[in-house]
Amino acid sequence: MQRCLQLAKLAAGNVAPNPMVGAVLVYNEKIVGEGYHKKFGEAHAEVNCINNVKDEDRNFIKKSTLYVSLEPCSHFGKTPPCTDLIIKNKIPKVVIGCKDVYTEVDGKGIKKLQDAGIEVITGVLEKECVELNKRFFTFHQQQRPYIILKWAESANVKISSPPTPLHKWRGEPLPQPSPQVGSELYARTFISNEFTNRLVHKWRSEEAAILIGTNTALQDDPSLTTRLWHGNNPVRLVIDINLRLPSNLKIFNKETKTIIFNKQKHEEDGNLIFYKIKEEGLLTQMMKAIYELQIQSVLVEGGAILLQSFIDAGLWNEARIIRNEELIIINGINSPELKNALLQKQEKYFTDTISYFLSSS
Repeated sequence: MQRCLQLAKLAAGNVAPNPMVGAVLVYNEKIVGEGYHKKFGEAHAEVNCINNVKDEDRNFIKKSTLYVSLEPCSHFGKTPPCTDLIIKNKIPKVVIGCKDVYTEVDGKGIKKLQDAGIEVITGVLEKECVELNKRFFTFHQQQRPYIILKWAESANVKISSPPTPLHKWRGEPLPQPSPQVGSELYARTFISNEFTNRLVHKWRSEEAAILIGTNTALQDDPSLTTRLWHGNNPVRLVIDINLRLPSNLKIFNKETKTIIFNKQKHEEDGNLIFYKIKEEGLLTQMMKAIYELQIQSVLVEGGAILLQSFIDAGLWNEARIIRNEELIIINGINSPELKNALLQKQEKYFTDTISYFLSSS
């Protein structure tokens, strides 16, 4: 089962909204086949495992034990039921890490195998198997995405410095104000170092979506992509209730799917989607919309007000805080105040310390 988990993790960021699953076929204490679900819409772990059995070992399949980290599916989706394949290959014993909470499965796969006379053992490394697919389980059990809060702060707990107009930063003449916004362009304060910046891009590649508010989009003009890490770009989620963001910002470049939550219009233009929601009960409205859009996880990257609203609502699962131990920001914006948090671990990368928290609520 440990090997199943190792294999499953290889697909991180590539199978959502499906879960990560690994499978291992064992005959006489020897692994004769293994596989994992590599990409959404493609073959499941059990299929790849059985297909990877060498020709000289195929006669052992009907005498082997199949280990799989998640209950095999018993319904037709993008692919046929894995239970049918197991039954067809006359595998006599199946060891399952944890049950699948998806309504189309949820114990039906186990029952189908048992009804076919197959011995089924469940709950092996169950905690680890559930942890592997915490996004999937949260999504289906709580009808909302798995939420990770992330921010970088200075040694004196400031999330950013007062915005500095670019013409002052560069010593250039005063620019013309933006006609869409009626304000100057501002210089961005970089708090974390190059190493942790790259790590953040890895985090982005592991989540289905990334969320920012209007002020962050306006002041930082972020790309919100994984350009510093090999991996899929997350869906960009942006709150712009009154549609005041200028169209020349990077979030509008259609490089990846972008959803603008607003209260004025609902329309789609390729990779750019304007999603109309009510301003009252904003977080509740967004969670409902994100669930309906089948987005299983969200990395919330700021700013301070947006992050604090999630914290105050108790609407988060993890928090990752990067602190630059050598940077002091004068008259900056205070970092969010984390509540009901359990420190899990800390990592040190040059000037930066990363603290990982789980929600205790």
